[in-house]
Amino acid sequence: MNILDKIVAHKKEELKAIKQKVSVKELEYYRHFSIPVPSLKQSLTDNPDFPVIAEFKRRSPSKGDINADAKLKDVIPDYQKAGVAGISVLTDHHFFGGSSEDLSSARDLTSLPVIRKEFIIDPYQVYEARAIGASAILLIAAILEKEQARDLAALANYLGMEVLMELHDEQETEKINTYVDMVGINNRNLKTFEVNLEHAARLASSLPEDILPIAESGIHSTGDILFLKDAGFRGFLMGEYFMKHKNPGQACMKLKKELIQKQLNRA
Repeated sequence: MNILDKIVAHKKEELKAIKQKVSVKELEYYRHFSIPVPSLKQSLTDNPDFPVIAEFKRRSPSKGDINADAKLKDVIPDYQKAGVAGISVLTDHHFFGGSSEDLSSARDLTSLPVIRKEFIIDPYQVYEARAIGASAILLIAAILEKEQARDLAALANYLGMEVLMELHDEQETEKINTYVDMVGINNRNLKTFEVNLEHAARLASSLPEDILPIAESGIHSTGDILFLKDAGFRGFLMGEYFMKHKNPGQACMKLKKELIQKQLNRA
C-alpha cells in the first residue's frame, strides 16, 4: 500500500466519524456557507507576472515537519502583501497537520481566493469546503473514478466554488469534465514522491486549450517557474519553498522580486 492509498483509507474512517458529529444540514448554517467567494481562476488570470498560489502547510508525509509552529495570522496576511494570486490551505490533520479551522481562519485573514487542499472523496467534504469559506476545491484524479470526479466537481460548481483537478499522468486526462476550471499537474508523484518538472511540461501539452494549467509541487526557484511558464503553465502552487523559511511571507516577497526582475531581463 503506497502513501496515497494509506491517506485515502484513513480519510474514509475519518469521514465516518465526522459525519456522525456534524450533518450536511448543519454545515449549511455555518457563517461562511452563503457568503460569495472570490474566483481563483480570475485572480490567476489577472496576475500574469506572479500567478502564484501560496500554500500554508505545516508538514507532509515526504518531508515530515516543515514549519510545525507556523501560525496563520503571521503567514496569510504576508502572503497577501507579497501579491500572490491565491492561498492554499491543507486541511488534512493526520498526515499534514492541518484542519478545517485553518481554512476558516485563513478566509477571515485575507480577501484573496482560498483553495481547500484536501483528499476529497465524498460529497460531504464539498459541502464542508463551502461551509469553511473555500473559493475552490482540489480534486485528485488518481483517487477518483471518472463519474465520481464529475459529480464532485458539479456539486462544487453548484455551491459556488471552482475546481482544480490534479493530474499525475496522461491517462488521468479522461477524468477532466466541464465542471473543472483549472488543471493542476503535480510534479511530485504522490506514490513515489519523485519530482520531475519535465514530465509535467510534457503533460501540459495534452490539456484542453480552455483549461488553465497550474504546476504543483517541487518548485524551488525562479528558474523552475520560468521553465514551467515556457511550457505553458499559467499558475504555480508553492508551499514547501515558502514554509521551510522562518518567515514564509518574506520568502514569498523575495521570490516575487527576483521573478519580476528576471522576466524584465528576458523581455
